Amino acid sequence: MAEADPPIFTGVERVPEREASDSAALSSMLDEAASPFVVRGLVADWPLVEAGRKSPRAARRYLLDRARSVPFTVTIGEPGRGGRLFYNDDFGMNFRTARGKLADIFRGFDDNEARTDAPAIYLSSIDMRLFFDGLAEENVSPVADRRPLESIWIGTDTCVAAHNDFPRNLACCVVGRRRFTIFPPEQFANLYIGPIENTPAGRAVSLVDFHAPDFDAFPRFAEALKHAQVAELEPGDAIYLPSMWWHHVEGLDPFNVLVNYWWRDTPAFLGQPQDALNHAILALRDLPQSERAFWRKLFDYYVFENPPEVTDHIPQEARGILAPLTAETAGRIKTYLLRTLSK
Repeated sequence: MAEADPPIFTGVERVPEREASDSAALSSMLDEAASPFVVRGLVADWPLVEAGRKSPRAARRYLLDRARSVPFTVTIGEPGRGGRLFYNDDFGMNFRTARGKLADIFRGFDDNEARTDAPAIYLSSIDMRLFFDGLAEENVSPVADRRPLESIWIGTDTCVAAHNDFPRNLACCVVGRRRFTIFPPEQFANLYIGPIENTPAGRAVSLVDFHAPDFDAFPRFAEALKHAQVAELEPGDAIYLPSMWWHHVEGLDPFNVLVNYWWRDTPAFLGQPQDALNHAILALRDLPQSERAFWRKLFDYYVFENPPEVTDHIPQEARGILAPLTAETAGRIKTYLLRTLSK
């Protein structure tokens, strides 16, 4: 089992708790919330939560009975790492991935259940509707009106480094307990974020080991902790994470299941901000300082401020991509970028 209470959490503020009497009340709270909150017991009546209360094996049986006969991707960590899925000393990964039927993967959970030197086993971001029959329908989404991506995460007592996501996120603790340690978006400089393109799971992560932080190597992390909040979730509880909030996630029991819902409030045809950042590194970062200063002003003018002066002097029918984007104009930008980037 994961360590109960690492020293860094002493005195750290708890994530505020709120009550939602029904899905309409939750929806209203999500519309108004600018910061994270916890809802206790939000999905306590789910059949999967009930199965997990009986035993981990009962929860696995419930999932197996609904799993499709397709290969699942599983992450297998190195023993002795405390479940931390992270980099190794050479900035490769301290885990490997494999594919197999869920029954075979769950057999690995069974075989390692009593071992003290067991490897971490983790199935991450599994699409509930693509890989299971009836699972999403029986365990009804509390944010179905937002048409989110519905994912299930299944693992041993794993530890996932602090990272953020662009979509908004409602994460529901289903089996086992979870600890979330969260930070406001602007704390990125104090979290010592690692490589952008070489990441454990697609998003850049904090290099700080939260269970044994090295304040000599990462002195600004002490400032980040002043802004941290912690939530420990029991089965049935949920936490809401607004877009871009950093979250460090731990499964605290030998078997853990989480279901999360991602959605964005902007149209699906818009691009991903991370792609724009990557392109800016390619095109702008290594320019002379004077040229970067000019491009900063252009970005402020056209993107971040976008005042009426940008288009007031251009006839409306001639504004092109300077006008509010539509699916058509967004498609033209993507086509243009694909053509220019392939040169």
